[in-house]
Amino acid sequence: MLPYPTDLKTLWTLVSHYSPSGQETAAVDALLTRFQELGYTKAFRDEAGNAIGVIGDGPRQIILLGHIDTVPGKIPARVETLPDEGEVLFGRGSVDAKGPLAAFTDAAAAAGPQAGWQIIVIGAVDEERESVGARFVAQQADYHPEYAIIGEPSSWQRVTLGYKGSARAVVRFERPLSHTASAETSAPEMACAWWQRLSAEVTARNTDRPRAFDRLQPSLRGLTSGDDGFTEWAELHLGCRLPPDIAPQAWYDLLTRLDPQGQVTPQGYAIAAYRGEKRTPLTRAFLGAIRAAGGKPGFVVKTGTADLNIVAPVWGCPAVAYGPGDSSLDHTPHEHLPLEDYRKAVAVLTGVLTRLTSPAS
Repeated sequence: MLPYPTDLKTLWTLVSHYSPSGQETAAVDALLTRFQELGYTKAFRDEAGNAIGVIGDGPRQIILLGHIDTVPGKIPARVETLPDEGEVLFGRGSVDAKGPLAAFTDAAAAAGPQAGWQIIVIGAVDEERESVGARFVAQQADYHPEYAIIGEPSSWQRVTLGYKGSARAVVRFERPLSHTASAETSAPEMACAWWQRLSAEVTARNTDRPRAFDRLQPSLRGLTSGDDGFTEWAELHLGCRLPPDIAPQAWYDLLTRLDPQGQVTPQGYAIAAYRGEKRTPLTRAFLGAIRAAGGKPGFVVKTGTADLNIVAPVWGCPAVAYGPGDSSLDHTPHEHLPLEDYRKAVAVLTGVLTRLTSPAS
């Protein structure tokens, strides 16, 4: 007897292959095998390590891009019945975001080849770190979608229009070492005073911005200090969620203006916020498909950051994020996905694909 319902093989296959960022190879292999079993026209691994599945060979493209990596913390895949949710699948990635990726895979197969179109499903690597997979895809001239759907949990009845941006930095203060009995301000004190000024500045800027999506949201992730016997130093490790009207460089400029003595060094990749349009053929297809599946559709924007922020500005086409699951369970030890929600999401996505590719659309 199988440990999962037979119609959920794709979901079980992905969730049962533990794949934290940097360790996605086995999960990618499993997804490529599943593409082949489902009759995809092509299935291959690209140079970044992403799993690519293609249905059809037409000139027009719809891309469904999910991520196959997860945060660390293995949760054995298992199906249980919960009083308020019915059958659910526990497992790392069941919500974030193998559930959405599996739904993409099954829905594209259910929609099947459509004349004049390619339906491309991508299982991207490294989303939970620096989004190496999505960045590679965005640079490839072979991809020119008319519509893009990014796999992230939003519940099967909701469509995500946008995500905030993100930027990280280290701010360093240095000064000649002085005796602890002196009246001189120490480097750690300079750093703490700077953080207080930043907090006050952000509070002022966020006045009259009631929605979290529209606010600056800085976070202090670490404070370290030390000396070499002649110079003492202190470093603040910062992150910030950025609203649509504040670009990463504007954020870095603000950090520098607060105190020119602070040396601001950006860390990793900065990502601008993204918000798509609410009235497009893509959103209309989702509204119709959700209603056809018995749901009450809604739109949301989120305070996190996703691969949507990376690929949508490059492709310049209507783009949203969608997928089954409760995002409040992301990264938690009790991550699980109601199986009925998964089935509903597959039905919705199948309806979206058939609506977008029909000759009348």
